[in-house]
Amino acid sequence: MKERRIISMTEKIKKVVEHLTEKEAKSLLFQHLSLVQMLEETDYTEEQFLEHMKKEYQGLLRFLSKPRQKNYTTIHIVFGYSPAGSLKVALPREEKIIVFSELFSIGPVHLLHTKKGLEQRRKWLFQHINLDEQYIHEYLENYQQLVAEIKNIPDHMPIYIWTANNAHEQTAARFVLHSLQDKQNDIHLLNVNEAYQNHWSTPPREHYPLGTGEVAPEKLKIIYEANKCGQPLTKELRNKLAKEWEKLSKTTEVLRIWGDDEIKNVPENYFDTFIVDKARYLHSEQTKPEFMKSARLIGEVLGHVNQYIGDEFIEYRLRQLILQGIFEIEGVPKAMRFYSVKLKEEYNSTNGGRNKFVN
Repeated sequence: MKERRIISMTEKIKKVVEHLTEKEAKSLLFQHLSLVQMLEETDYTEEQFLEHMKKEYQGLLRFLSKPRQKNYTTIHIVFGYSPAGSLKVALPREEKIIVFSELFSIGPVHLLHTKKGLEQRRKWLFQHINLDEQYIHEYLENYQQLVAEIKNIPDHMPIYIWTANNAHEQTAARFVLHSLQDKQNDIHLLNVNEAYQNHWSTPPREHYPLGTGEVAPEKLKIIYEANKCGQPLTKELRNKLAKEWEKLSKTTEVLRIWGDDEIKNVPENYFDTFIVDKARYLHSEQTKPEFMKSARLIGEVLGHVNQYIGDEFIEYRLRQLILQGIFEIEGVPKAMRFYSVKLKEEYNSTNGGRNKFVN
């Protein structure tokens, strides 16, 4: 019980530090160092030092508990820290960015807009994906706060939802539109694939950009400037996309891909054959099949799969293939940097073995 209380206190302190601005953090550090100096060089006692620190901590908690009002004019909703970072560079300071860090192409989305569905997803992520323990511990609270934040956007503010042609951002956009279905705001849906093709020739690589995060900040700025005065989504289209979310939320699959301009549910082993094929390719470049870092194989798969599914899911499937006896393992699979893999001889056709792998 005591240990759990200490962990809870540590998490509370971490949240306090994360909410400090750079200026506030520097000021706090200066004050603390000054107190340490006083403790060492004056008659300032340890009791006085501790009492001062307690009062400062309580005051900081009270200060940060008050909502920080800013005169934002526009709200942008993005799906991932990478596009959020690029947009932060591209957008004016008075335009706020709300970030969903969820990867909506993987994991169950069944009834995700309900507490039961959210708990089901948290449980699946905990059991299948290597994620930070604190992320899982705070998952429900953080997710609910984020949904509450978008539902509390003032009605006069325009909302821009950034998306691209991938199952992650398209699923996420439908979830957000379902959450906003009772709002009266003007809502704009910015598709970076369509906008990119209107401004620049698409690179040779197919499906570029794969996600909003691949587009440079200066190009996102051009896209925004060209589209910010466009017509918002009609009520009919908003309702259509919200209903598409309702349809998605009735499914039980844990993997979604983008194809033929729509979100498709596929079995979770959909990419297993592709993973094995890429392992064979990497083995073919070796003098003889040897162990390779799992991160090397996962990177090779992600570089050619043309789907936004994340390294965490590929790593999960690789661990399943290890359990099935298709790969050998060297190391401990607590994170991809800690272990290496090698196809067993009977599954490595490049080594003359018979191809027994069937997906």
